[in-house]
Amino acid sequence: MIMELDGYEHLDVTFAALADPTRRAILARLATGEASVTELAEPFAMSQPAISKHLKVLERAGLVSRGRDAQRRPRRLEARPLAEATAWLAEYSRFWERRFAHLDALLEELKPQPPEATTPRASARRRRRPRRGERR
Repeated sequence: MIMELDGYEHLDVTFAALADPTRRAILARLATGEASVTELAEPFAMSQPAISKHLKVLERAGLVSRGRDAQRRPRRLEARPLAEATAWLAEYSRFWERRFAHLDALLEELKPQPPEATTPRASARRRRRPRRGERR
C-alpha cells in the first residue's frame, strides 16, 4: 500500500535535512555518541558557525537534540524521525519486491523449455533406413 501525502509533511523536513552530505556525516558521527559543536566541526573544513547552521536544520527536523552538561551543550541523535522515514521507504520496498517477484514469474514463464529427452532407442526408431539402392 502506497501512503498518501496527507500527514507526512514531517517527512519533507526529514528528507530535506538528509539531502546534505555534511548533515548525513554529522548524523553518522552522532550515531556513535553525543558530541559538542567543536567535536562535530573537527573533521570538516568549515567554521563552527557553518556547522551550527547544519545542526539547526537537523534540530528543526527533529533528528538532533541539544543536551546540557555544565557549560557544554552536547548534541545527540534522535532516532524517531529516521524510523518514520525508514517505515515510509519500507512501503516502497515492499512494492518493488512484489513487482520483481511478478517479473521473475513472467520471465520464468517465457523461458524456452528444453526439448523432451529422447532415449537412443526412440530416436533410432524414428530414423528411416535407406532402401536398397538409395543413398543416405
